[in-house]
Amino acid sequence: MWYVIEGYDGEEVLERRMAARAGHLARLVALRDEGRLMLAGPCPAIDAEDPGPAGFSGSLVVAEFESLDAARAWADADPYVGAGVYARVEVRPFRRVLP
Repeated sequence: MWYVIEGYDGEEVLERRMAARAGHLARLVALRDEGRLMLAGPCPAIDAEDPGPAGFSGSLVVAEFESLDAARAWADADPYVGAGVYARVEVRPFRRVLP
């Protein structure tokens, strides 16, 4: 089943986000290579493709896991969680309709 994972950045975490980015992306690439990633990306904190020093308000991942518990475990192991980037993470089942 598909799951939405939403990570919400804490205050003033851009430097920590950038330091943990390579590990975060490596896990997403692994999901993609396994055919389990629908989409992933950050949410700019301002209305701009490149928010610069304003940073990001969080990230969104939609990926396939065998269960909600597995999706939560994957999210809990994210380098952004370990680095203190995310103030909170929400994981919910997702039903794909389009495309």
